[in-house]
Amino acid sequence: MRLLSMMVLLVWLQPLWAQLLADTSERPLVVGVYHNPPKLKTAADGSPSGILGELLVEIARREGWQLHTVSCDWSYCLRFLLDGEIDLLPDMAFSEQRAEQFHFHQTPALYSWSQLYGRSGVQITEIAELGGQRIAVLLDSVQQSYLQALLETHHLEAELVLVESLAEAFALVQAGRADLVAANHYFGQQQAQRYQLTPSPWLFQPSRLFYASRLGQQQQVLSTLDNYLQRWQQQPDSPYYQILQRWGSGEPELQQSGQLYRSLLLVAMIVLMLVFTGALVLRWQVKQQTRHLKASEARLNTILDSVDAYIYIKDTQLRYQYINHNVAKLFGCTPEQAVDHDDFAFFDHQTASKLQHNDHLVLQSGKRWVHEEENTTSDGRVTQTFLSVKIPLRDAIGKIYALCGISTDVTEHKQQQEAIHKLAFYDALTGLPNRRLLLDRLQQAYALFQRQQQQGALMFIDLDHFKDLNDTLGHAVGDEFLLQIARRLQQGLRQCDTLARLGGDEFVILLLELPDDHQRAWQRVQVIGDKVLQLLAEPVLLQQKPYQASASIGVAMLSDGNSVDELMQRADMAMYDAKNRGRNRLRFFNQQMQLDVTERAVLTNRLRTALGNQELYLEYQPQFNEQQGMIGAEVLLRWHHPEHGHYAPADFIPVAEATGLIVPIGNWVLMQSCFTLADWSNDARYQHWQLAVNISARQLLDSHFVSGLADMLAQTEAPPQRLLLEITESQLLDDTELAHKQLYQLARMGIQIAMDDFGTGYSSLQSLKNLPLRQLKIDRSFVRDLLDDSSDEAIVRTILALGKSLELEVVAEGVETAAQFKALHQLGCRQFQGFYLGRPASLEQLYTLVNERS
Repeated sequence: MRLLSMMVLLVWLQPLWAQLLADTSERPLVVGVYHNPPKLKTAADGSPSGILGELLVEIARREGWQLHTVSCDWSYCLRFLLDGEIDLLPDMAFSEQRAEQFHFHQTPALYSWSQLYGRSGVQITEIAELGGQRIAVLLDSVQQSYLQALLETHHLEAELVLVESLAEAFALVQAGRADLVAANHYFGQQQAQRYQLTPSPWLFQPSRLFYASRLGQQQQVLSTLDNYLQRWQQQPDSPYYQILQRWGSGEPELQQSGQLYRSLLLVAMIVLMLVFTGALVLRWQVKQQTRHLKASEARLNTILDSVDAYIYIKDTQLRYQYINHNVAKLFGCTPEQAVDHDDFAFFDHQTASKLQHNDHLVLQSGKRWVHEEENTTSDGRVTQTFLSVKIPLRDAIGKIYALCGISTDVTEHKQQQEAIHKLAFYDALTGLPNRRLLLDRLQQAYALFQRQQQQGALMFIDLDHFKDLNDTLGHAVGDEFLLQIARRLQQGLRQCDTLARLGGDEFVILLLELPDDHQRAWQRVQVIGDKVLQLLAEPVLLQQKPYQASASIGVAMLSDGNSVDELMQRADMAMYDAKNRGRNRLRFFNQQMQLDVTERAVLTNRLRTALGNQELYLEYQPQFNEQQGMIGAEVLLRWHHPEHGHYAPADFIPVAEATGLIVPIGNWVLMQSCFTLADWSNDARYQHWQLAVNISARQLLDSHFVSGLADMLAQTEAPPQRLLLEITESQLLDDTELAHKQLYQLARMGIQIAMDDFGTGYSSLQSLKNLPLRQLKIDRSFVRDLLDDSSDEAIVRTILALGKSLELEVVAEGVETAAQFKALHQLGCRQFQGFYLGRPASLEQLYTLVNERS
């Protein structure tokens, strides 16, 4: 019997000795590394990093292996391994199909699962909800195989968008080019917040992760890795757990050691030879399964305790069956102590009743429940905001047996959103809407007037002699006076009206919902204006003394102007007319319609012939980097009429927009710009320059715009990546879907997109994540008062931070002084344009400027 056992053992060891001899080599071990942090990535020195990378480096150090790293995308790493160009690939999920092509060791290095991540509002809790979705997924990954099979099995129509890297997949969802991204939970947990994505509660594709080699090769290396993994996973203070902790994971990977595994195989052979009873084998299997279940439970608890959220499970009687570490800390007990207790054991009666009411809704409806909850103080102040999700849990036959709740603290995110919005659109002193918000609402009111003739009025209010008050009593008293005036003005307004502060002692009231008849509307405004004058005439108590106030008011009806800017100007003119007539009165704007119509008609006729007569020409506003080196220019349109002389762009461009002439003029500007870019590309001195061109809303919404620009680029051979098209937020309001489609087509051509005058639009911040932008341009209004207005400095700082977090370039416009340049540079701005660095010039003057600076 002993001889027979030795013979069997020799036969069993023979292939191991053969492989051991075959693997002995002096050449370095070539390791493929793809970017999948925190599991795997390439360190700054080129060595493998991440959890699996550092494990391999530590084992190689102990074994004296020389490692050579090859960085590659996932699909290329697979191909290199199959072709034998690399010896070892970490972080490969095991599947039966892959086992036919690759060799794996026995002990998993890590355990993982997959999860879907999407933008806010895109949540997947059931398989049927995958229909119609665009899902970004890594090429040749286990997630791709699983989702393809799942969609085919359930006959669902969905688009799998295949990508080379997970970072690309997350970026596609953030940019709106995909709805969901499928990724392992390690990468997803680390990157979801950065890309502003939310994980769906549906978990799938549990995986065991290994180091893999080409089939039949590197078996000695894999065996050595197995030995270390088996031994280290049994030792809590081993390098394995130290590396896990260093990368933010505490998940235990308890597996039997390689020595124990081989011993058990040998025991199994002896058991077979000695015909041990099946009951003994069954008992051993049950013991192993129990160990695996306990290890899986420990891993799951570690993961759920590491998530920055409150997670719990309740049964149908609403008694807690599981709570994670955060909930236990909130309750002030251990997870075990919370089991079988309901909410009344941890909350006051009112809160517990509300929670159980919502839980019953989930259990009765069988639908997911999402709610944003606010914790407030006795005075109504919000202290915390939570996003809570409750999901019904079903058994194999579909019966609900419990519910799972997940609450995430989104207080900081909400506060940041509110702070940015308040800085951008509200006056810091009075809390009233500022100029930017007023202009947005005025734009909407004017558009409604043009479509439906819904009459309205703009009322400019300038406090009389406010400068004298400020000079005599001081700015603090002046601020208190403005606050009291703001409160009085608000008392006399209807809910549909808007009161704004433009700055200093200037207030504006936008009056809406006036009678359609012009005469009746005029009379209603007169009544409101008289009421405002009476409110302001009441004495204001300042430093315990009454102060008599008054104001000069100018009014422009919406029918008085051809644009928002014109309405503002005419209301301002009427206000100055009231001041000139003795103050403390209201004046309506006198349109002088015939003169205005005549002047506009003349300008339109001249503009129609300007392009053919070669009266239009271009100048170039140079752009500079932080070292004041020129990096490109912005194209500026100019018009010199032989009789009138120079027309200001502000005079003729609105006319071109209104008459549609902006389309042929804009095409001419683009063609000239393409010729310029083509010339620059052939000159080493200028080939790195970019050229920025403003495009109008009419151009962007022209269905032939993209194809026409493509023809220009092909005809001139201009490099598209050096062309930067500038748009404003207002250009996206008329047809958002078409505008976004056109912009994405331009981006796919390689053309760069910039958001001009950023910060002056009402919804610019929201649009950032939905547009293929490369650059933000800080509006010159923020730069102008940067050194004197703390609100403008805060807005500039916020825009620079947003640009950095979204990996967008930020350019400051209107830099006119060295002090502004220095302040912007200290705030983190790296690109500039303005008179301080260079005035608009012809191409020849531009080249001269560059030569003088070089």
